[in-house]
Amino acid sequence: MDLTSTVIIPLLFGSLGIFALFRLLQWMRMRAYLQEAVVVITGATSGLGKECAKAFHAAGCKLVLCGRDSKKLKDLVQELSTMTNHKKNVSTHKPHTVVFDLSDTKTVLNAAEEILKYLGHVDVLINNAGISFRGTIVDTGLDVDKKVMETNYFGPIALTKALLPSMIKRRQGHIVAISSVQGKISIPFRSAYAASKHATQAFFDCLRAEVEQYDIDVTVVSPGYIQTNLSLNAVTADGSRYGVMDKNTAEGQTAAEVAQVVLNAVGQKKKEVLVAGLAPSLAVYLRNLFPRLFFTLMAARAKKERKAKDS
Repeated sequence: MDLTSTVIIPLLFGSLGIFALFRLLQWMRMRAYLQEAVVVITGATSGLGKECAKAFHAAGCKLVLCGRDSKKLKDLVQELSTMTNHKKNVSTHKPHTVVFDLSDTKTVLNAAEEILKYLGHVDVLINNAGISFRGTIVDTGLDVDKKVMETNYFGPIALTKALLPSMIKRRQGHIVAISSVQGKISIPFRSAYAASKHATQAFFDCLRAEVEQYDIDVTVVSPGYIQTNLSLNAVTADGSRYGVMDKNTAEGQTAAEVAQVVLNAVGQKKKEVLVAGLAPSLAVYLRNLFPRLFFTLMAARAKKERKAKDS
């Protein structure tokens, strides 16, 4: 008797069938979780935020798109409406827009009030907006460090704290922080950015533990390099715009790919997701398991980058 044909092949196909059924049930659960959900997205007018808006809109969410540029927000709403016309089988909703500057705590609190007044509650908050940094520590003014921290850390936690009581009252909600690999490791000449993302990681780790009793989910997404304008718009040591597209950024994952990861992470209620290539992922483990080697490599990288800049 042929063991392969009588036992192994049926077992293989049976396993594949079970896996397919599991994925289908997972997809159906995710769709049910996101359909009609009120989703707030900061930094929605470009890059990852814009792609997240497209992904969650297509999933049938009721979006609240946040940003500093009113015209860009209106253009995005129009773009999403055009997408809707091509997807008749999906029940979508016209997004609401809220204009505010995440680095201004007062406007953040006003924005939270506007969101709750308009929609009554928030199911999912995606803290996406942020700014990057390039420069040496010795040349960087404290005002630049504060600027980066206001946008990347204090702004998101102010919005989170403003919306959190309503989630606790409903015993329902999901808070997402778009952090970075640099929230886990630090590389030379990114001090202000890495510091803000380390703070972000710590805050939302604490939040996750504190709000679990209220059935509120917290997801931290840590991407590596993404093909966005993050490096172009980064601030430098003197506060000016960096204006350079880094090679690693240009060769990174597309924002649309990462947005799908964010969508799936929310739908599956994941607590943490690392979205990075092999080298950054290895660096995270290297930092924890072999710190001496990691620090040596970072010192060598700093020396190399400084030499290239001076030449």
